[in-house]
Amino acid sequence: MDTTGTSAPISLVTGANRGIGRETARRLAELGHTVLLCARAPQAAEDAAADLSRSRGLRGTLLPRTLDVTDAAGVLELARSVDAEYGRLDVLINNAAINYDPGRRAVDVDLDEVRRTMETNLYGAWQVAQAFVPLLRRSAHPRIVNVSSESGSLASMGGGTPAYGVSKAALNALTRTLAGELRSDGVLVNAVCPGWIATDMGGAGGAPVSTGADSVLWAATLPDTGPTGGFFRHGRPIPW
Repeated sequence: MDTTGTSAPISLVTGANRGIGRETARRLAELGHTVLLCARAPQAAEDAAADLSRSRGLRGTLLPRTLDVTDAAGVLELARSVDAEYGRLDVLINNAAINYDPGRRAVDVDLDEVRRTMETNLYGAWQVAQAFVPLLRRSAHPRIVNVSSESGSLASMGGGTPAYGVSKAALNALTRTLAGELRSDGVLVNAVCPGWIATDMGGAGGAPVSTGADSVLWAATLPDTGPTGGFFRHGRPIPW
């Protein structure tokens, strides 16, 4: 049950203190959503929410939340908190990711590094989805958006970025699996590739974060007749 009395959509964005996650949180608030802006460090979440709340044109609210997607107990604690306060979740955006590793090669990469990458990029998104699916099922228009990358496209995959690319390919597989299992509940689950974006991870020379957020917002605000189980960039399918 929503104890706040608000009918605004409730959205949760992981890794939202910077980059695409931060811009996505701002844009959702601009649309009128109550946005749970999540970051591993409490101060990072608070600073980002406070800064973005000064943006013009916001119709919604940005609320800082602490979330390390690799901390199973913390994930469940946040899910219980959202349940108690709102009784549902409308949009889950699995944005948190680490370790874009173009300088590595699969033939000799340290597998401990690969495991750490998978813990965030795959298992982190997976356990967040598991924790919040019961709340998404209570939404009238539930959406899950997994922020992926063309680095995880088997169709175009070559050498390099082994930890990141394999983790995103696995995230794409999870997207398909969740979409199939949640179709009957009306939960639309899609993966999006924002493209090369000028963030701390993407580096200089990419498109602005607003462009990367466009793809995420498109999937987060799909109509009920929209696609599920797809992989998209700028609203257009891209090869798996």
